[in-house]
Order: sequence, then C-alpha cells, then structure tokens
Amino acid sequence: MTYSEMQKLLMEELRLYHYPIAVKFFYDPEKVALFKEKADEYHLPLKAMTFCQWELAARMKGQVVYSEVDGLGCGNAKYCFGWKELDEGEIKGHAKYVKDLEQAERFVLSKSRLPPGLLGIAVAPLTKADIFEGPDTVHFYCDNMQAYHLAVDYMAATDTHPLQTNITMNSSACGGNVWSFVNQKFNMLPACSGSYNAGKTERGEINVIIPGSQIEAVVNRLKERIDTLGSSAITRPGDGFPGADICKNCPLIVFKKTK
Repeated sequence: MTYSEMQKLLMEELRLYHYPIAVKFFYDPEKVALFKEKADEYHLPLKAMTFCQWELAARMKGQVVYSEVDGLGCGNAKYCFGWKELDEGEIKGHAKYVKDLEQAERFVLSKSRLPPGLLGIAVAPLTKADIFEGPDTVHFYCDNMQAYHLAVDYMAATDTHPLQTNITMNSSACGGNVWSFVNQKFNMLPACSGSYNAGKTERGEINVIIPGSQIEAVVNRLKERIDTLGSSAITRPGDGFPGADICKNCPLIVFKKTK
C-alpha cells in the first residue's frame, strides 16, 4: 500500500480532522540532499519556533517542513532531539511541574533522547512520505475514539497487549515522537502545556504516534476489519462513523429506511 493510499483510507474511515504527520529524523547528509532534490517544494521556518508548530503546517496545510537546529526555538525539544545537553535553564523550565529542582533534574534526565548526530528533521502529511523514503514515526492528532481505533488496530496488527505508553512533562509532541522512534512502540499521550497552546490543540486532541516501520501493518489491519465487518467502526460494526455514541442496544434511537 502506498503512503497516499494509507492516508486516504485513514482520513476517510476514521474521519480524521488532521492529516497524519510523517516525521523523519535525518542523520545522513546524502539523504538530506536526496530529500531536497525529490521534494517539489518544502518550507523552512522563517523564525525559530517549536516542533509542534512545524507540525501545524503538515497536519493543517499539507505542507512539507524541513529544519535544522537553527529553526527550533524550543529548548525542551532541542534536549529531546539531542541538540543540547542538560543545563540549568532546562531544569528550571520544569520547576513549575515538580516539588523541587532535584526532582526536575531527575525527571528531565528520564526522558528519551535521540542518538547524537541529528542533522535535521522533516515533517509532512503522510501522503508525501515517499520524498524521504518513508517516515520514522507517524503522528496523529485525533479525538478519543479515533485514538482508540488506532490503538486497537495496532494491538491486533503487532500482537501487543496491553499497550503501555509514555507520558512525560512538557514534551508531548517532541518527546512523544522520540520515545516512539527509539523504542519502536506505539505511543498515546495528551497534549503537554507547551503543545496545548503553541501546537494549537485547543480542540482537546490526543497524540497517537506509531513507528513508521509499523504503520502499514496497522492500516492493513484497519482494511481487514472493513472487509470483514463492513465498516471501520468498532463501537458499532457496520456503522460508517467510528465514533458513533449511540448505544448499540438502545431501542429508541432507530431509523427506518423509506423509498
């Protein structure tokens, strides 16, 4: 299945509001050059901003964004991406969440980090992931029931149960993608205080992150369910809407077909 076909199926069957985001971490300068050559166009941050703001362009406008460290204005994301070491500013930046600075330091040190040597990062709608030879992670901004459907299909596709996710302070988008990539596991977590406002998640979106190496298996499982049950909905098999909140046994909410 192509990435374009995957995105089309996910958007239509899960009624996604945002495009799934393909995230790519570049360590090889030749692959950076190849990406730039293959991309019809890509965008650079005009000013340094947050990683979750890069993702806005991909999930809302369908744009490809590429940046290196100079385009990232978030110290927390720089730490997660291995672009800075732990410093006093990073510890103090977590002070409002914790009991004391000693706890803040321990909590920051417990976050997953990318291996050293990262050159740049690209984010794009999943349909365009071929320009960098496939994503390292696929990041969904979705509602509760869409997240549940993705989680269920992931568990079935990868024979994983129960799912254990990773929530950290102040790094949902950046740290969430890093943890999923480093551990090659599904991640589901709420918006952090930074991504809630900077990343524009005022609709209450949930972050679902799936390793790029596993996304095709998850989409194939979704397609398998559609072929078997007649629709993508787990809540009401056969219903065309995955989040229908009508009790399946309710005798009152029934519609009669007429000519």
